[in-house]
Amino acid sequence: MHPIASMALKRLGLGLLTLLVVSVIIFSAVEMLPGDLAQEILGQAATPETVAAFRKELGLDRPPVERYFSWLGGAVQGDFGKSLASKREISELMSTRLGNTLFLASFAAVLAVPISIVLGLLAALYRNTWFDRMINVVTLSSISFPEFFVAYILILMLAVGYPFDLAWVLLIAGVWLLAEGYGSVKGALKIGKAPIIPAIVATAGLALIVNFFMGWWSPQMQGVAAYPSISNISPGTPFWERVDRSFLPALTLTLVVTAHMMRMTRAAIINLLASPYIEMARLKGMPPWRIIVTHALPNALAPIINVVAINLAYLITGVVVVEVVFVYPGVGQLMVDSVTKRDVTVVQACCLIFAATYILLNLLADILAIATNPRLLHPK
Repeated sequence: MHPIASMALKRLGLGLLTLLVVSVIIFSAVEMLPGDLAQEILGQAATPETVAAFRKELGLDRPPVERYFSWLGGAVQGDFGKSLASKREISELMSTRLGNTLFLASFAAVLAVPISIVLGLLAALYRNTWFDRMINVVTLSSISFPEFFVAYILILMLAVGYPFDLAWVLLIAGVWLLAEGYGSVKGALKIGKAPIIPAIVATAGLALIVNFFMGWWSPQMQGVAAYPSISNISPGTPFWERVDRSFLPALTLTLVVTAHMMRMTRAAIINLLASPYIEMARLKGMPPWRIIVTHALPNALAPIINVVAINLAYLITGVVVVEVVFVYPGVGQLMVDSVTKRDVTVVQACCLIFAATYILLNLLADILAIATNPRLLHPK
């Protein structure tokens, strides 16, 4: 058997064992909740006979071990039982919600992964410059704040009040740097001859202004904020309308995970820049950006892929707070609603799906990292 396939099977077995342990923890945590579940659902006015009959209907009269294996056997087959609140099949409740969560996580990944890698490459190319420090400060600031704080700040800037003044400031600053000021400050910026920073600033300002005027001139958008603060999507929502309504929660997740991926990319690239083959490429007169993209990046893929996959797992399992803030109809919102209703069967299903997704993506990260760097199969 191929070494990578053998390693994948071992990691898969370890992942299944981990998921089994997690399922025991989830079930035990629900069992240790105070109070009688049947009594909580029926209310204090229910008679003891009614409570006993309802406990038998829910299967609460059976031993916990028997109920655990019954629940686990159904979960393996995709049958999580019925919701205690709505009496609907949990798989039916989860199908649409899980699709919405996967869409939001994919949308955030499409934004976060390219931005993180490009910023990491630029930070490595222009390391120890003003640009490098600015990117580190911005990304570390975004990851240092709680998710709900970042979400509310984005709502304030992009939904309640559109940053039109910020757009003009960015555009004017970028144009001035390109036309007049760049020649006098490029030595302080230490970024060589390519006007990267002014171009980024000017493009950002221009994009904000164009977006603002598109909404201002359109009769449908007059009096409407740039982006909706409530992501009320449904299965029949058109794709681009779904993208528009999901932009703010996706941007929140992007800001949360960008710093980790960007810094790992920067560190991996800088670690390789001292290698002999990089020095040889420099002596041959190869441009710095080509050295990084052509020679350094392929050899730094293992740690980059690993951190990207781990952050993708976080995008799926860490959406609970973001979905609650934006009232996004995903699995996280379903789990929070089920907690408030004491719908423990739905809570168990949501936790198990989150755990399985996280374990699977971590397994994928290990396999891809080793596939790009087979030396990891033989640790020293």
